[in-house]
Amino acid sequence: MTRTLEWKINMDLLEDEGTTEARAVLDTGSSRLTGHGTARCNPDDTDVPLIGDELAASRAMSDLARQLMRLAYKDIGEQGAGMGGEREEETPYGWSTPGR
Repeated sequence: MTRTLEWKINMDLLEDEGTTEARAVLDTGSSRLTGHGTARCNPDDTDVPLIGDELAASRAMSDLARQLMRLAYKDIGEQGAGMGGEREEETPYGWSTPGR
């Protein structure tokens, strides 16, 4: 079976006093998921808004991806298929996600 789908993601960014908040909304047509991300500029660093945008947006997309993976695992389980011991990946070493 061949099929083509279009899923749209809307990304909103808000920067205020060195903190950038991102909200990524995925609309699949049948469901909606929202991911959130935050980036904060170290007061000792030069304020480069693009870096905050990139970090906050990537964290929102990562949050969205985790939610989508959980939804897929749930749907797989409801179909009676096991996950074979697979589990959600850990956050890689490096940049941390604020509030986690």
